Amino acid sequence: MNTASDLHPEQLRALLHFYADAGVDWLLEEEAVDRIAEFEAMRAARGMPARQEAAPEPQRPTRQAPQRQEQPRPAAPAPMPNVAIPDGQAVAEAEFAASSARSLEELRTAMEAFNGCNLKTSARCLVFAEGNAKPAVMVIGAMPNAEDDRDGQPFSGRQGAMLDRMLAGIGLTRAEILLTNIVPWRPPGNRPPSQREADICRPFIERQIELAEPNHLLVLGNFAARFLFRSNDTIHQLRGEWREIEVSGSTIPAFATLHPQDLVTAPISKRLAWLDLLAFRAGLQA
Repeated sequence: MNTASDLHPEQLRALLHFYADAGVDWLLEEEAVDRIAEFEAMRAARGMPARQEAAPEPQRPTRQAPQRQEQPRPAAPAPMPNVAIPDGQAVAEAEFAASSARSLEELRTAMEAFNGCNLKTSARCLVFAEGNAKPAVMVIGAMPNAEDDRDGQPFSGRQGAMLDRMLAGIGLTRAEILLTNIVPWRPPGNRPPSQREADICRPFIERQIELAEPNHLLVLGNFAARFLFRSNDTIHQLRGEWREIEVSGSTIPAFATLHPQDLVTAPISKRLAWLDLLAFRAGLQA
């Protein structure tokens, strides 16, 4: 079996990217680690008694009935230390980093330096907003997929081509809009972001909206609609209607429809998306 030291740097990089695409979050140690010894050392450092092993039964004459001896019960194990950044602290750091940015470019730099979200460790790169920095329309999806993570651009590949056709149908192009995602780092295996991850990323997407100052928002898909509308309803309950969201004291009209990936996997949904886009275009012209 080959070890990491036998691989060329390019081969190792490709292997790690393969693991990230497959959803691997943790790697095994190359050498065995005695976790029991680590645990006992931690107990000793905390001043707690070590676990006691059962003493061997003393030799007694065969005719003498053995006496039952109760061993002292070991103390409950101490909780393992939490080495991750606490959720509240990570959110506070994200809020500070976001509020300090005075432009989208500064916000991008702040997000590249931010280490409070675990998604950054498995993603290849930050997928930041792209397009017109002061748009009339801002389009917001959920998260980057594998192609976005590889290219460093939002909505690449098949779903990007589908989005281009959706926009063209109502007279819009990528150059006119600002295109972004709620979560800027791809989750392993394209899984949905957790609530903790979404909470940590909220200050960044809200700051993007605040800095871009769009007149209207087009929200794509179930996760993004629930996130921005702060609702537990499905996209089929939230789509097709104008709603208002408040960001940093400003109210912005927002409209939700199906995500381009929904149309790629279920072409029958294109009819619903087309009706939504017509209603969205009518709202822009009102």
